[in-house]
Order: sequence, then C-alpha cells, then structure tokens
Amino acid sequence: MFATIRAISSYLPATIENNSELVDARFIKKIGVQCRHVTTKDEAAGDLAFKAAEKLFAEHDIDRHETDFILLCTQHPDHLGPHTSGHLQHRLGLKKSVGTMDIALGCSGYVYGLAVAKGLIETGLAKKILFITSSVYTKYINVRDKATRPLFGDGATATWIDGGDKESLWAFVFGSDGSRYDKLIIPVGGSRHLTRDNPEVFATDENGNYRSNYEIFMDGMAITYFTLREVPPLIDAVLTSAKLTRADLDYCIFHQANKFMMTYLRDKAGLNEVPFHNDISTTGNLVSGSVPLAIEQVIKAYGAEGLKRVMLAGYGVGLSWAGCIADLSGVI
Repeated sequence: MFATIRAISSYLPATIENNSELVDARFIKKIGVQCRHVTTKDEAAGDLAFKAAEKLFAEHDIDRHETDFILLCTQHPDHLGPHTSGHLQHRLGLKKSVGTMDIALGCSGYVYGLAVAKGLIETGLAKKILFITSSVYTKYINVRDKATRPLFGDGATATWIDGGDKESLWAFVFGSDGSRYDKLIIPVGGSRHLTRDNPEVFATDENGNYRSNYEIFMDGMAITYFTLREVPPLIDAVLTSAKLTRADLDYCIFHQANKFMMTYLRDKAGLNEVPFHNDISTTGNLVSGSVPLAIEQVIKAYGAEGLKRVMLAGYGVGLSWAGCIADLSGVI
C-alpha cells in the first residue's frame, strides 16, 4: 500500500487587500502579487482549516467518516494548547478514533506533511488522511511594514491522501539550518519570550518599515540568499534519489515566495526547459499552503493525467527545506 494524493481543495478568506494601496507599481511588478486574501479579526487558522476541509468533502464527494487521521500544518494554532487539529476532529464531526497532529512548520511544511502521511499509511497506522495547511500570517504583519506585508496572504488547503497500488510519493530530501532561525521570526509570544514579560514595542527600521516585537520580522535578503544557496542542491539531491534527470520531469511545483525569486531560482537551478509554476498574483505567499494551492491551480488549468513525475519543493522559515517527487496523475 502506497500513500497517494487523491484530491486537493483550497479556501481563501473573503476579504481582499490590494497591494496598490501599500506600495508602488514597480514593487508590485517585481514580486508579482497584485492582491491577497486576508483574515478578519475574528477568523483564526482553525476556521480557515475547517472551511478548506468542508470544501474538500463537498467538491470531491469524499465521505468524511472514512478519515482516520488529521494532519494540520500551521505556525499559528488557535491556542498555544490544545492542538488545533484535535478541535477540528470535533468541528468536522469525525469519529473519536481519529488521530490528530499539528505540524509547526512554514514554507517547507507541505512536503514534510506528505512524508508524515506516507509513513502513517505505508506502515499501516492510517488508511485515509486529511492533511490541512492553514496560514494566517497577515495577523502578525503590521500593515505599515511595506517590505513584508505585500508578500503574504492568508488561506488554507485540504488534501485527501489514501493508499494506492503504486508508489506515488518518493525521493524525499530534507534540510535545516537552525543557525539562521532569526531571519524570519516573531520575536515575542513563545515560551522563550512571554508576552506578559515583554511589553509590545513599536519601531521603524532604516527603510521606513513599522512593526513591533509581536509581529513578523523578515530579513528578505538573507531569505533570498538562503533560497538560491540551498534549493539548487536540493533539486539535485531529489533527482539523484529518484534516479531522474531534469528532462524526465513533467512539472516543477515549488513554494511560491515571489515572482522575482522564482524566476531567478528557475534559471539558477537549470529548470528553464521544465514546465514550472510561478503565479501568486492574487494570493500572495501562503507559506505551507503555497505548494498544494499551486498543485490545484496547475491541475485545473492543464489536467492531472500528464503529471506523473512532478518535483515538489518547499523552503523558508526555520530555516528549513524539503523536496520530493510526486505522481499527481490520479488527483481528481
């Protein structure tokens, strides 16, 4: 029995924020993001996750009661405790024998989650997995932080994974560089720096970006250098593990950071001849949700039949990276 992706659905909040209200046209052209969906004050990651799951069940005629494990990838759980996936079991009306687990990863999280699902199914610990990503980054980005705010959107995806008769997820490669953990970080709010012990302090950086120590700080140049340094070797490692060449790939679906970085990365990694997704014009960076959203977009545009050898890759906050090969030809 091999873990197989069967269906993907996405949910984006109704509220839309236009980047033209924040930055000039040159910056918008560079990053490739015209607008983004953002949560309201009352919408949490669990709410988006719930709506993505309900959409998956409805769109693909999936019997929710067959679910025996929920994986939720989010860096912004509804509460520090309990885990949000546990509450989703109740909200979705699933049986109490369902296993639940939160995965606290960002941009690499979808590939990591696929590896966890593969392990659960191929060891017989689960049969049908609901794998959800939910990102509400904009809740933690100041609207006056014009370097970071225009890049990120909110949204959730739901992926149905069960067993098949052929290997559909393979050649996983992972990496981490914890020495650079502070290049994309919310400084206050965890057990290292409790909010009660650290008053909120606002400051303006040398580029005029305004944020507090309760909000996301991103060293954009460091993240760019990290991506261009680590991802090309990741691509080579996945190809070597899979015993494939670039010419063997049907598609590359990578984490969608911004248009400029993706275009540069594609060229640097020698992928200009491989079909390559690069479009976050109306969504922005959805962190762990960017890869499954891109898969959904590619399949809606071109169909799934020809997607037998697709390279998936995610990289970012952590700093963390992961890649694999996926057969998506059976996705409905």
